[in-house]
Amino acid sequence: MGRAFEYRRAAKEKRWDKMSKIFPKLGKAITMAAKEGGIDPSTNAKLRTAIQNAKSENMPKDNIEAAIKRSAQKDIASFTEVNYEGKGPHGVLVFVECASDNPTRTVANVKSYFNKAGGAVVPNGSMEFMFARKSVFEINKTEDLDPEMLELELIDAGCEEIDIEENSIVVYGDYTAFGTLSKALEDLNLEVQKSSLKRIPTSPVDFSEEQLIDIEKMLDKIEDDDDIQQVFTNIA
Repeated sequence: MGRAFEYRRAAKEKRWDKMSKIFPKLGKAITMAAKEGGIDPSTNAKLRTAIQNAKSENMPKDNIEAAIKRSAQKDIASFTEVNYEGKGPHGVLVFVECASDNPTRTVANVKSYFNKAGGAVVPNGSMEFMFARKSVFEINKTEDLDPEMLELELIDAGCEEIDIEENSIVVYGDYTAFGTLSKALEDLNLEVQKSSLKRIPTSPVDFSEEQLIDIEKMLDKIEDDDDIQQVFTNIA
């Protein structure tokens, strides 16, 4: 398990280190958020979150401002959010979230990634019960921040669980509590490093190192696609 975990982590870091792919995805999220709720982050929580996440990945300010300005372009209106579900090598479950201006192209590409890896796309909704959709906030861990007290402060806002990691504290809540948790953290003057809606597997599965190599090859292909925004699996 140790070697497999290290491989998974190293492979994931390698994928997301591809800045040429990260920035366009972050930029698309910013543009869509601005198009949907306006260009003022103070009144558009979704845009504020997208900007926050872009900054956490060291996306330049000029790129962020350019992404906001693109929301005024007419062709941006054609972008839609679409999801696909599939089973990959060794039975791994994969949930793919996309933002596309051409769903026909996107679904054809996604199907090809699964098919070439020996897997297949399944009907939407097939795996909904296998993933719990959660609001996730990552904040810096400091000496004066008591996790137990923080959890008590956030319960009424929808906090379900808090995880303590090496340099951060991660707050989890139901996806419907994203707005209330975000506001509660702001009211406590806590700086959120990253926040997002994630799909967390209800029954994570351990895969061997050899199996993970096959799985990662498919995930690399999927995540390199410009239409793909987030990918979730049931890997433990």
